[in-house]
Amino acid sequence: MQEISDLSHFTLPLKSGGEIIVLNTGSLITPEAQAMLGALHSRSTGGLRSHLEVLGKKGADSFMKSFYVGYGHKSIGDLAHIGVFIEGVSMLAAKALQDFPLYNGQEASTRYVDFAKQTFINPAGTDQGTEILEAWRSFYLQGLERMIEVLSERYPRQESEDEKIYAKAIKARAFDTMRSFLPAGASTNLAWFGNVRQFGDRLLTLRHHPLAEVQDIAATLRTALLETHPSSFSEKEYPATESYNAGAVPSLAYFNDPKPVEFELSEDGVDRALLGEYRAMLEGRPPKTELPFEVRECGTARFRFLLDFGSFRDLQRHRAVITRMPLLTTAHGFEPWYLYELPEDLRSQAQACLSAQTEKIQALGLSAEETQYYLPMGFRTSIRITGDLRALVYLAEIRATSTVHPTLRIRARQLGDSLREAYGPHGLVLHLEDDFDRFDIKRGTHDITVKE
Repeated sequence: MQEISDLSHFTLPLKSGGEIIVLNTGSLITPEAQAMLGALHSRSTGGLRSHLEVLGKKGADSFMKSFYVGYGHKSIGDLAHIGVFIEGVSMLAAKALQDFPLYNGQEASTRYVDFAKQTFINPAGTDQGTEILEAWRSFYLQGLERMIEVLSERYPRQESEDEKIYAKAIKARAFDTMRSFLPAGASTNLAWFGNVRQFGDRLLTLRHHPLAEVQDIAATLRTALLETHPSSFSEKEYPATESYNAGAVPSLAYFNDPKPVEFELSEDGVDRALLGEYRAMLEGRPPKTELPFEVRECGTARFRFLLDFGSFRDLQRHRAVITRMPLLTTAHGFEPWYLYELPEDLRSQAQACLSAQTEKIQALGLSAEETQYYLPMGFRTSIRITGDLRALVYLAEIRATSTVHPTLRIRARQLGDSLREAYGPHGLVLHLEDDFDRFDIKRGTHDITVKE
């Protein structure tokens, strides 16, 4: 019997020093074979066993090459699922890959990464770039150790609280504060699961991304998928399509609001009359229950606000809403919450570090896109988010809770209050925590561990 250790996964190196791994499930029925079975099943009532017989005789390769690539029956690609693990890439690259409504996967949390050893990506390739990145690392590690002590004094453990969970919660809060000084060029790992069509469609645009690192990931990933699934990724390239994407993708890759605002409901496209048809469901919805999908037909609302890049990483996980990828700059200032969390002496050091580091970063003379690698994630970015009521209500309720990072929690609460004010008179009820700004040791239970 085949063991997990027997499996051979396809890997290719990235220029950054990371790698791409295409998972081999070890099954005799490959993703392409599964797609073939699903396609045959939709065209014949002979049943699965007869299709398995055809698969055994003919194989799936020629089928996918003929029907998915040759005839362009792209829905067949929806039936073939692939798992890819991408390691050692910057947080900027990870966010670029995830800037896709159909992305399905996970990224390493900053709470559980040892940044004493983690690689920081230096696209400038200079000693000056390395010096800047290492200065951020040094301040992060120094501050993390100090904040664990400070927070333990600020939030002493109650007798009813488990000691181990309390210690994890304190450490998580310290991570949440000091992550603001980690550069966006810090490396991370992510898993990406999707079907053949999704990977193919996303690669069409990723190869034109303004970041060279993302272009490398796209090219390397395509090579890996061609090797592991040759019949599904051998499609032709069309010059007109490539030219169009080459012009469109760089201009859309990042959003930087020319007139940023602290927080506002900027566009209200919800049909009140249509909303009235759902009034009973809006009023009767219990806590921890999502609105019916049909409510989406009532329209969308758009919000604009400022949010630090660290918390944007959590916001982006809500792919039911449209959130433009923000450009990380120093233009909107450093999020004050992080500085207020620090004791006075450490705050003075932080402000001096931010000032000195900002000057050094500007002296690198890089493009706005490449400069992002050297900027810490505590700088605020301009956010524009658009969604239907179902998606926005879910986002507000799940993010305005005591276990969520405070800077995102504040915005989620403002979002919830705005929704309640705008649509409450028409029956919308939101279930928001009242005491949402307290320290909660449940943060210490949000971990994934392997039992011995």
